[in-house]
Amino acid sequence: MIVWSTAAPAIASAFLASLVEVVEALTIVLAVVSLRGWRPAIGGTLAALATLIAVVLALGPLLDRVPLHALQLVIGILLLLFGLGWLRKASLRAAGVIPLHDEDAIFARETAELGAEVARRRTSQDWIAGMTAFKAVLLEGLEVVFIVIAVGAGRGLLLPAGAGALGACLVVLGIGAVVHKPLSRVPENSLKFVVGVMLSSFGVFWTGEGLGIAWPGSDFALLAFAAIFLATGLLAAALARRTAAVRPA
Repeated sequence: MIVWSTAAPAIASAFLASLVEVVEALTIVLAVVSLRGWRPAIGGTLAALATLIAVVLALGPLLDRVPLHALQLVIGILLLLFGLGWLRKASLRAAGVIPLHDEDAIFARETAELGAEVARRRTSQDWIAGMTAFKAVLLEGLEVVFIVIAVGAGRGLLLPAGAGALGACLVVLGIGAVVHKPLSRVPENSLKFVVGVMLSSFGVFWTGEGLGIAWPGSDFALLAFAAIFLATGLLAAALARRTAAVRPA
């Protein structure tokens, strides 16, 4: 039986995190489309999706053999590190210390690099374009798979988390199919900030459960962790912005 107080954050975390990854993959796939057309882009994407499905099918039975507390502890630590990395970058971008993620710039860079690679090599141009799409979808897809497993494993939430990730894929692909250009208006840094908070909260929660800690309020402790990480991220962004403003003087 699914407890929606836990399932809802899992679905939201998987959806938002996957949304960021799928937007990045779509940008590279569209660069392939603009240079070599839909055939190599679709071929590389389908090959990457088939590889991801094989990875998921291989990992599924293995997860059932791992003791629950060990699984929660390992996933919790990894998820905490993953979430803190996102939160750190999002805070620094919000403070203006590092530049914001620009999908239009990435699209232009990927198109130029792919064009140079095609001109330099004598192998099939469609093959190079297809491999570019394959690598982009595979790398971003592996992050999505990790997030789904990390959020859903050990709590019976793999299906809700997977549904959240699938929903993000459908939303991004649907919009991309209509507009045929990078989704540069997606507030990616804000999404990464929120996802960093949510993944870090899940990381602390799973790590504690893996160590046998009974959190006060049970699943509602996630809300307290989210508030702490949100406040910390906002404070870090404010301090970094202030430091960056004072440094030139």
